Formats: sequence, structure tokens, C-alpha cells
Amino acid sequence: MDVRHKIIKRAVQEIEDGMNVNLGIGMPTLLANEIPPEYSVLLQSENGLLGIGPYPDEEHVDPDLINAGKETVTAVQGASYFDSAESFAMIRGGHIDLAILGGMEVSEKGDLANWMIPGKMIKGMGGAMDLVNGAKRVVVIMEHVNKYGESKIKKECTLPLTGQKVVHRLITDLAIFDFNEDGMVLTELQEGTTIKEVQEKTEAGFSVSPQLMSNQQ
Repeated sequence: MDVRHKIIKRAVQEIEDGMNVNLGIGMPTLLANEIPPEYSVLLQSENGLLGIGPYPDEEHVDPDLINAGKETVTAVQGASYFDSAESFAMIRGGHIDLAILGGMEVSEKGDLANWMIPGKMIKGMGGAMDLVNGAKRVVVIMEHVNKYGESKIKKECTLPLTGQKVVHRLITDLAIFDFNEDGMVLTELQEGTTIKEVQEKTEAGFSVSPQLMSNQQ
């Protein structure tokens, strides 16, 4: 199974019927096409749209209808449009039930770095800093290691932080981790993965859920 598809397949399980959800730029936007059609879920974009639908086919592309990542999208029946001030009032006011964001690095304490790499040109910091502090729940999805085979799950993030101790759950192509007052806990393994492999490819320290341990025995 493709790495991204494996992550998306698990991440969509975080979305529940009736939620207001913000999908971050990049891989998270792919979840828009995976949400069960029977669910009543409103997807919110920082640039002023509540009610994002699936990606359009060529016949239904509207160049004026885009998400925060400048991708063309559709709008569901009942969608609403507003300015950025209203959009961030929703986020900062705690009206977003779930934010699913991409990550460059996550620390064992739940710190997130995902908005810039020093020395590289960026368009702006976007809404991630507001989302990690305003959303009721923050789930980060990313590949477990970078293109050099180095762990992206660090003892301490080396890139500029988006937020400190803000991640509730991390989903990678190898495993799922939860964060609590005791630190990072390995709660699930992706298909075909072992605890030993996760340990070898994770720089951060973590404990293993007793339920997972019992399932592995």
C-alpha cells in the first residue's frame, strides 16, 4: 500500500459525524475525498470557507473557489463564505472540533514544527499556529522518517516550533502515538510493522500501551 494512502486511511477514522474539521495544507487535504458520504462534516478553510466538498473533476473546476493551499475545491450544499477575520475568530474561539495537520517534526513532548525550514522561501506562516492552540483536538499526520532515513519524531524539534505540547495524536506510516502528561505512548501499529521497527526508526523516547503489548504477544 502507498505510504500516503496508508496514513490517510487511518487518519480519516479520526473524523466523526457532526464535526467541524480543518484540514491542513498538503497531505491532510486528501482526506476530503475519504470522508464517508453519510457523515455530516463541515470542513473549514482559513481563507474563508465552511463546507468544503471533494476535489472537483475537470468539468466542475471553479478557479475562484480555492482552499488555503490554493487548490481548487468544491463546496457542499449549505456552505458559507466569509473573510479571514471571521475564519480565525472561529479557530481562536474554539469552534473547530478537529484539526488534522501535516508535520515536519514532532517531539516526544508533543511539540510540533510544521511551518518553515530556515533559509527556504515561504509565503507566510499560515494558520497552523492558531489551529494548534484553538482547535479542540490536534492530529498530526506525516511520514515516520525523512528522505534521508532520519526520524522525524525527535527528542527535541530542531526546526522552528508551531506550538509546544499541542499534539494529541500522531499518525505515521508505521505507527500511531498519543500524547499525555506521561509523554508519548505507542498505541497502534500500522499493518506490517513491528514494535522493534518503530523503536529503531524513532529518535524520541516513548512507552508502549499495555493493550498493544498484549496484542503483540
